[in-house]
Amino acid sequence: MSYESEGQEAAIERRIVQGRGLELADLVIKGAQVLDVVTATLFESDVAICGDTIVGTFASYDGVETIDGRGLTVVPGFIDSHLHIESSLLTPLEFDRCVLPHGVTTAIWDPHEIANVLGQGGIEYALAGAEAALMDIRVNLSSCVPASPLETSGARLEIEHLLPFRDHPKVIGLAEFMNFPGVLARDPGCLAKLAAFQDGHIDGHAPLVRGKDLNGYLAAGIRTDHEATSYEEALEKLRKGMSVLIRESSIAKDLHALWPLIRTETSAFIGFCTDDRNPVEIAEEGHIDHMIRWTIAQGVPAAHVYRVASWSAANAFGLRDRGVVAPGKRADLVLLSDYETCEIAHVIAGGGLVTPERFAARKAPRPVGLDSMKVAPVSAADLIVRGAGGPRPVIGVVPGKIVTESLTLDLKERGGFVPPDPQKDAAAVAVIARHGVNQNIGRGFVKGFDLERGAIASSVGHDSHNICVVGADAESMAIAANRVIALGGGIVVAAGGEVRSELALPLAGLMSLDPHESVREKLLELRAAARELGCQLSEPFLQVAFLPLAVIPHLKITDLGMVDVDRFEVLAD
Repeated sequence: MSYESEGQEAAIERRIVQGRGLELADLVIKGAQVLDVVTATLFESDVAICGDTIVGTFASYDGVETIDGRGLTVVPGFIDSHLHIESSLLTPLEFDRCVLPHGVTTAIWDPHEIANVLGQGGIEYALAGAEAALMDIRVNLSSCVPASPLETSGARLEIEHLLPFRDHPKVIGLAEFMNFPGVLARDPGCLAKLAAFQDGHIDGHAPLVRGKDLNGYLAAGIRTDHEATSYEEALEKLRKGMSVLIRESSIAKDLHALWPLIRTETSAFIGFCTDDRNPVEIAEEGHIDHMIRWTIAQGVPAAHVYRVASWSAANAFGLRDRGVVAPGKRADLVLLSDYETCEIAHVIAGGGLVTPERFAARKAPRPVGLDSMKVAPVSAADLIVRGAGGPRPVIGVVPGKIVTESLTLDLKERGGFVPPDPQKDAAAVAVIARHGVNQNIGRGFVKGFDLERGAIASSVGHDSHNICVVGADAESMAIAANRVIALGGGIVVAAGGEVRSELALPLAGLMSLDPHESVREKLLELRAAARELGCQLSEPFLQVAFLPLAVIPHLKITDLGMVDVDRFEVLAD
């Protein structure tokens, strides 16, 4: 018998003894109201905990430590069923400190962003961060690096690069399969990845995929999707056996359209996710707790909403040890002072009360990718759109969505190039390759930023994370882009020949090394600077970041140029 199994047997024995009440439980929540997500009812009971496991409910217990649960309601810890921690602009442990107090005890992370920059090194960093966090961060291995052949990323991950991580205890399976055209076309690389994870979880990403194409996509073994943006699309996916993950990010706000899906009959097949949510929205609204309180306010029975936020999400990803306040389940619990409005009094993660002292005791992994900005400074001339005037394809930003419109605007030529036209809300946009693979610059136009002057630049540019810059003039665009390069990555607002506001993101050009409170304050300063340029978008920087996302319809831009996503091809200049 190994020492490990002997230790496990002793732990099981302790749980049995404490569950039977033969000795004091390690921790007891006394006299609380408890949600049973199985029957969707509330009952009064103590909750006994041994180590990281619930050992007693529907009974009275005494404990070594006690929490007075009178006036409180105990619900299972919340699960963010799909997100990219990098998009919070925080390191994993700062994300943990920012979000765990909001009741999110499990997060399912696709480290797709850092993997596109650093490859296997990015996944190694993600797993190290997951192991160090208080919350249980689980990792789905990034399936599409690069996301498509229509961009230049910093790395390429084939099946042989993913297999070494397959059996890591933090790994669930394969992350969102963004290259749905590759799946439908039976691309050999896609088929190899799908085949290797048939006995695990395979996460989906199928925006606007319907009918027989959806059938073919699901026949590949894909079982979840967070890209549905309409009730009809989501309902079809539910009826075809997918678990629909309703998303409410800082930019893609689908909850308003999809909340009517949550009914008695369907709540077991729906989860909540944030995908990309930054510290400003987290501080002002919340995280999964925001989705819960908003949905309850629409009249959906609270028990079914909490089921969606916990057991349903756990079940979708095969996490059988959580999502229910019941003996034998992981002691991830949220203690609510108000059940209907999801007001949180305490959070218990892994059997322990979440406190500043527990956060302080964690050991952060060493930052990586501090030298990821491998591009020379650019000039204004590098960013000018050259050619004749006339009808031009223009990306149409849809506020609150990552889907864009494919527009055509008549733009005038001036001396052999086509400048931005603020009167038509036609800003210039450029994507500058930054991984040292090539010196590509894609150029085009975008409508929806209402920029009267200046420029916004960011090294967060989904999914390959080249530098994306939007501006009313090429000079400001060059100043903003060059400051991003000098920072080693970041977000910059420039106008009048100078930088107006900035946030450094030196970790792979994606994440700050600062506390989440500081990142929030700098984002607010950046937003104010963008508004001074005329931009009224509520989240301008994520709108910039999603302009290069060439797997989301309809018109995007990458370092290769303007991309017709519907036809999956780069447009001719």
